[in-house]
Amino acid sequence: MSETVMRAPCSARILVVDDSDVNLRLMRRILQGAGYLDVRTIDDGSKVLSNFDEFNPDLLLLDLHMPGKDGFEVLKDLQPAMSAGYLPVLMLTGDLSPATKRHALALGAKDFLSKPFDTAEVVLRIQNLLETRFLYLSMETRVRERTSDLERAQVEILERLARAAEIRDDDTGRHTQRVGDLSARLAEAAGLRANTVELIRRAAPLHDVGKIGIPDKILRKPGKLTVDEMTLMQTHTTIGAEILSGGQSELVAMAERIALSHHEWWNGGGYPQNIAAMDIPIEARIVGLADFIDALSHHRPYREAWPMEKVLSEVKSRSGTHFDPRLVETLISSGVYRGISLTPVSGLPLVRDEQAARVRKLAIHK
Repeated sequence: MSETVMRAPCSARILVVDDSDVNLRLMRRILQGAGYLDVRTIDDGSKVLSNFDEFNPDLLLLDLHMPGKDGFEVLKDLQPAMSAGYLPVLMLTGDLSPATKRHALALGAKDFLSKPFDTAEVVLRIQNLLETRFLYLSMETRVRERTSDLERAQVEILERLARAAEIRDDDTGRHTQRVGDLSARLAEAAGLRANTVELIRRAAPLHDVGKIGIPDKILRKPGKLTVDEMTLMQTHTTIGAEILSGGQSELVAMAERIALSHHEWWNGGGYPQNIAAMDIPIEARIVGLADFIDALSHHRPYREAWPMEKVLSEVKSRSGTHFDPRLVETLISSGVYRGISLTPVSGLPLVRDEQAARVRKLAIHK
């Protein structure tokens, strides 16, 4: 038996509902005698819902026949709470007819106690229900922990994948992290929900993962690409989307959309699908803008870094053609571009630029 279950007698919260004060006093005495100290009693069915939300019981002992709101109506009121998890309800009644039991069971009741109460039976039935309740909570906790572990592992794998793509195209290994950070700040400034902002922060670094499939002679070419080379370079969007396709998590699904659409233009002149305006996923519009700013403001094999004033001027000139004009306005008015970070990819050690360059060359020529 788990530690959580072993603690049940002293920690379980039990709510007792009965219109008879005699029955309430008797039940409290039985429960406290069995070691259940956190007990609340109510003599009116109409007060159950408010007490339930406040008290958050582990077990409900509910009288079936009460004046006003009876046990059946209380069970109906509690349907949302009962459907959210395992909440045992023990019905207290002198009416154990088959029809009554079927009706109560259909509404979520788990067991029945007949009046007058037998102390030993009360304690045994409560113990059984609470054991199941605490086992459920223990399993729920383990599932959450396991899910959290898997999510952390997934994020780390995605970060490594992003780094693998970047090491062939960036000497410092910081571009993808900067794009993720700027994308998240821009998303937050644009009013997106906090969970969406965090997803964008994690998914954005994978925007160029498809460059894994682009030859080095094109990816590292210092001069202007030919038409054929540019056509091949543009396939990094579809390659990236294919690598990330079929993911079951929201994070991977968003990363796929970003990889595919971050080079689409607001006016439909981008690639690979030539979609326009609101048909471009918001996360791809954000990352496309952040990627453009970071690429221009940092050294690349084919061009020196631009000063930020020149970068912003170029962004403004492309507002409404390349970029979502509302995002450009948000970028300028919020000043989020000022926070471009030079921190390394999360979870990876900072590597000096000279060391990173040597690592990259070794990786390329092996």
